[in-house]
Amino acid sequence: MIQRPRGTRDFLPDEMERRRHYEGKLRSVAKRFGFRETATPIFEDSELFILRSGPNIVDELYAFRDKGDREIALRPELTAPTIRMFVNSMSNDPKPIKLFYFGQCFRYERPQSGRYREFFQFGAELIGSATPDTDAEAIALAAAMIEELGLKDFRLKVGHIGVLRQKLKEAGIPDGNLAEILQKLDKKAYEEAVPLMEAAGVDREVMDGIFEFTDTVGGIEVLDRVPGDAGDYLRSLVSRLTAMGIEDFDIDLGVVRGLDYYTGVVFEAEAPALGAEKQILGGGSYSLSELFGGEDVFSTGFAIGFDRILLALEKEGLEYENEGIDAYVVPVSDDVRSEAAEITAMLRKAGISCDTDIMERKMGKAMKHASSVGARQAVIVGTKELESDSVTLRDMSSGEQTLVPISELIGRIQS
Repeated sequence: MIQRPRGTRDFLPDEMERRRHYEGKLRSVAKRFGFRETATPIFEDSELFILRSGPNIVDELYAFRDKGDREIALRPELTAPTIRMFVNSMSNDPKPIKLFYFGQCFRYERPQSGRYREFFQFGAELIGSATPDTDAEAIALAAAMIEELGLKDFRLKVGHIGVLRQKLKEAGIPDGNLAEILQKLDKKAYEEAVPLMEAAGVDREVMDGIFEFTDTVGGIEVLDRVPGDAGDYLRSLVSRLTAMGIEDFDIDLGVVRGLDYYTGVVFEAEAPALGAEKQILGGGSYSLSELFGGEDVFSTGFAIGFDRILLALEKEGLEYENEGIDAYVVPVSDDVRSEAAEITAMLRKAGISCDTDIMERKMGKAMKHASSVGARQAVIVGTKELESDSVTLRDMSSGEQTLVPISELIGRIQS
């Protein structure tokens, strides 16, 4: 028996229905905010992701040479392909450009709970100008999406990477070492950051001050520790978020998003139900388009780990009930199967989700099958009933049965 590749999953019908249900909720919220859906190829030139994340990303890529001897990689994320698409096809469009996407991504890493080699990402990008309103719009969309899914316990954290970048530069960290140190600080891996900062000649007292700064979390009073333009920008952002009804978030000066292209506001969301690996969303303002041959354009956006947020919903005990179907048509005997097929087709044309017995079961087994597929009504087609152009309609939850003229069947089921 051939098994599926490690780090991938098969989604059976019940799980697929659940996933489409929550995916639909995210799409609905994005459209309410004026975002429009896009799609990009599952594979791209490897260079796209190396430019975005640095050469170390190669070890995590599913990369290969195609038959034209081109270096190709399955996409590990969706921001870079979206900005590449913007540079190729949308750079002259009126701003702001509000885009959202959903799709599979691939990373060659060790599978663990909530982490797979093939995973799904739902995200949004807002391409326009650098204002508190654009960042607030992205954060408000992210919060609205999480709430729409029904997750109860989550925490939104907002920071500004520019402040920490400035502190590291003032401490003497060369630009070439910033990204690696920021990644360590992002994970609060201070012991791993120490030798990197010592190698750059950073004094231990200065180093400890930076570590303390990244541990600073609280309400608006935290902004007193943020100097200059960054502090003013964050105050304006908080004002916009409050006006939009978003008040339950932390100012976290340790939100780093350790990647070079983040330039200003950064934000994350965590679900405590997931334990140590609790991040479900991450994003911020960034500059990528010039890396891909375009002009320098402000962007802000985020990505939701779709698999992880579904796992968080499970951990909180939120159960999804499968929709089932409106009706199941049961022919009582073989001589009425043609009439049963005709009635089934009539119901489907009327927009009623409907199935019928095509396995030539006896009536009792057919009724059991109707129950197993979640049918709300059973349409029982018998010779005697057909003599009066009628069928028997059974409510599958109550067991109540009614003789219904075929001409009235659609209306009865719909009501």
